[in-house]
Amino acid sequence: MDWLERTARLRQWTGNGVRAPHKPLLLLYALGRFQEDADGELRYSAVEEDLKRLLAEYGPANRTTPAYPFHHLVNDGVWEVRTTRGSGSPGSGVRELRAADAAGRLVPELRTALGREPSLLGRMARVLLDLHFPPSLHGELCEAVGLELELAETEPLAAGRRQRDRRMRELVLTAYEYQCAFCGYDGRIGAVPVGLEAAHVRWWAFDGPDDVDNGLCLCALHHKLFDKGVLGIGDGHRILVSQRFVGRSPAAREHVIALAGRPILGPQPGTLPVAETHRSWHTRQVFAGVPRPVFAG
Repeated sequence: MDWLERTARLRQWTGNGVRAPHKPLLLLYALGRFQEDADGELRYSAVEEDLKRLLAEYGPANRTTPAYPFHHLVNDGVWEVRTTRGSGSPGSGVRELRAADAAGRLVPELRTALGREPSLLGRMARVLLDLHFPPSLHGELCEAVGLELELAETEPLAAGRRQRDRRMRELVLTAYEYQCAFCGYDGRIGAVPVGLEAAHVRWWAFDGPDDVDNGLCLCALHHKLFDKGVLGIGDGHRILVSQRFVGRSPAAREHVIALAGRPILGPQPGTLPVAETHRSWHTRQVFAGVPRPVFAG
């Protein structure tokens, strides 16, 4: 049985291109808990709050429940659910799962395979991360689910998978003249730019192309905030700041909140700006909530 292929083919709800990383998040969480306790079960009532936090942090902007993936992941052959009445999930409702004292864990065959081949866990995690989340979030997502992965286990899998265009970073940084499109940061050590990154607007994991009109040159801080949905791009290529972001310090106000309504810096003349289709995807799928209003003066 090819567990990597099964991991890559998790069946997810689809509708108007909406992100639905519920099952990948649950499976990542289960892998992290397996690493901690290979024989343990995940009782729904005990892990519900953890899963809610993961969905709020890394899921779609609309509110959702962890009961959905807890029940439906069974259909993908990697997860099983048991209740006080025996095997089988009682349903996808929160009350049903709580009342039945439902508990889930990886299926026996997968647990055996992970015990026999420990590196499989890291390779499964890499598939989930690459297919559903941008690279800027991989490290913190592993921390959030309790996964400790060796470097050799987390190298991208090349065989049979779509490959990134390594030229994109240089093309995007050149297009934006080596400065952050949001704040203008342009630090260097000697001739080498430092702290500047090429951000995909439409995530590569969701068919975002390695093209300049799907890229922004951003500093490391604003790249992370862009991928977390704190920042976005509005009409007229002006910066959006989510009302959900709270920062009381002068640094937070200066480096984030004050960006609301500012025009993006760049790209240089003759270079395509961010395409509307990619900008609108990010606004629908990543940007968190409602933009802060921009006050004149």
